[in-house]
Amino acid sequence: MREREEEFGRYIAQLRAALRRERAHADEVSRSYIAAVRALTNAVEARDAYTGKHAERVAAYGLELAKILDPDLAYDPQLEFGFLLHDVGKVAVPDAILHKPAALTTGEVEVMRRHPVLGSQIVSHIDFLQAGAQDVVLHHHERWDGQGYPDHLAGTDIPRPARIFAVADSLDAITTDRPYRRAASIGHARREIARVSGSQFDPEAVEALMEVPDDVLEGIRDEALLTSVAAP
Repeated sequence: MREREEEFGRYIAQLRAALRRERAHADEVSRSYIAAVRALTNAVEARDAYTGKHAERVAAYGLELAKILDPDLAYDPQLEFGFLLHDVGKVAVPDAILHKPAALTTGEVEVMRRHPVLGSQIVSHIDFLQAGAQDVVLHHHERWDGQGYPDHLAGTDIPRPARIFAVADSLDAITTDRPYRRAASIGHARREIARVSGSQFDPEAVEALMEVPDDVLEGIRDEALLTSVAAP
C-alpha cells in the first residue's frame, strides 16, 4: 500500500510539472500572438498618423460593450484581435487615396471600400486568427439596415462582434479630432449614435453603450490604454 501511495505521489508530481511546462508554453505562444497583432496594428496606423491609437481605443470601447452584451465573448482573445486589426486591409490602399485631403471620387470610394475584403484576405492566412477576428475585419462596415458593405448584411445576419465594433468605432470617430472637425463630447456621441440605432447600428449594442459610465469611456479616450484580455 505504501509503495502504491508513493508511486501515486510521484505520478501527481510529474503531472503537475507537465502542466506547469504546458502553461508556460501556452503563455509564450499567447504573448507571441499578441506581439504579432500589435505589430500589424502599428503598421496600419503608421500610414494614417492622425488616428494614432485609434485601434486601441476602439478595442477598449468594444470590450466594454462586449462585457455587457456577452461576457464570454468579451474574454475571447479573437474579439480583441479583430478589433485591433479591423483596418489591416488599408495597407493595400494607395497613399494618394488614403491621405487625400479632398472628397474622394466615386472610383476612389470603391477602392477604399475594398479594404474589408483585402483585410479578410490578409488575416485568412494567419493561422491563429479565427472566425471571431475574421468576422470583424470583413464585416465592420456593415449596417443594421443592410446598407453597409461589402456584403450588405442586415440585422442579426451581421456577426455580433462586427455589430459591437461598429458602435465602438463610431464613438471613437465622434470623440477624437479629425482634420475636418474638432472632437465632440462623450454625451454628444451618445446622442448621435442613439439617433441611428436600428438603422445604422444594432439597438442592443447601442443600449450597451448607454450602460457604460462616462468616466470609463473618458478614461479610454484620454489615456488610449488597452489592458489586453488576451494577455496571459
